[in-house]
Amino acid sequence: MSVVTMRAVLTDSDIRTLIKGPDDEERAHVAHKICRCIEDAELTADERAHAESILSIMAQDAAVLVRRALAVTLQNSPRLPREIATRLAQDVDSIALPVILNSPMLTDADLIEIVRASPPAKQVAVASRERVSSVVTGAIAQFGAPVAVERALANDNAVFEEAALDTVLERFAGVSSVTRAMVHREALPLAVTEKLIAIVTGEVFDHLVNNHELPPQLAIDLAVGARERATLDIVEQAGRQKDVGRFVQQLNLNGRLTPSIIMRGLCLGYMEFVEHALAELAGMSHQRMWLLVHDSGPLGLKAAFDRAGLPPRLYSSFRAAIEVYHSVEREGVEADRGLFRRRMLERTLTLFQSVPKDDLDYLLEKLDHAGGRTPQAAAVH
Repeated sequence: MSVVTMRAVLTDSDIRTLIKGPDDEERAHVAHKICRCIEDAELTADERAHAESILSIMAQDAAVLVRRALAVTLQNSPRLPREIATRLAQDVDSIALPVILNSPMLTDADLIEIVRASPPAKQVAVASRERVSSVVTGAIAQFGAPVAVERALANDNAVFEEAALDTVLERFAGVSSVTRAMVHREALPLAVTEKLIAIVTGEVFDHLVNNHELPPQLAIDLAVGARERATLDIVEQAGRQKDVGRFVQQLNLNGRLTPSIIMRGLCLGYMEFVEHALAELAGMSHQRMWLLVHDSGPLGLKAAFDRAGLPPRLYSSFRAAIEVYHSVEREGVEADRGLFRRRMLERTLTLFQSVPKDDLDYLLEKLDHAGGRTPQAAAVH
């Protein structure tokens, strides 16, 4: 649609109504109609300049309804000039908030200025945008009201650098809603997690230690009861570690790298943990241990098992669990971690005859949590 066509659709009466109409509602309706036409039109440079002049008239209109029609209609549009978007962002909330929340024309610099100079409602709109860059979240951390900081932390598409999270903790360590939102983020830097451990309590603490990677020594300390409310599972924590080898070394140094822990990890499908654990106990590289564990012949796994010094009575169950792992892997469900783990548990629990009762109870509990106990598993129990 060209401006010529646009004008034909709008009529001279529409333009007159927009500029001189005595009724605000009627003028707002015309403003909406004009914005829709501008949004849909294919414009030349001259036509775009003409359209922008019309939008500028709307943005300066004395009637809130007209300015709101402009803001709501073009809140997502790349056709809304940046100068007009920033003007609307400074308007009353009913006009500003849709633009602040949605406009692609607002730059990071614009958003930072809004955070620095605006009341909480507009800060929250910035924090709620579909994507929020780290420079903007840095400004929110430094200048934002608690409600805006909490909203940004709860926004999975808001990127936070570690320095910004530190700033939040310095400003709001005593505000439970803010620390709770931080704990429930999908991922946190290790240093921030460690600081939160000393701050949060109750269910928030439990969520933190059970859903985030912790520094290896801290994870082990918590798991053996250094904090009475800790419900940390060492095997689950191993699955979250970026450096599994280092975590396994710390387990071994603390005397916690037991056959039971390794077997639990295997039944949950944490194969990388199992490989590193066997390599640590055997005193060999992870790469070499990987070749032995996944050797298709009969000798590799037995050699790995013996070199690691695991109890002979566990070998048949260990070998069966490795075979289950490979069979589940071939089914192509590895991308769905929950389904992979559930199938591992269901199938390995039907095979074991020599697993200690405490370990079996643990595995059955994990199976219940993963989606329900199988009849076979209950029979073994």
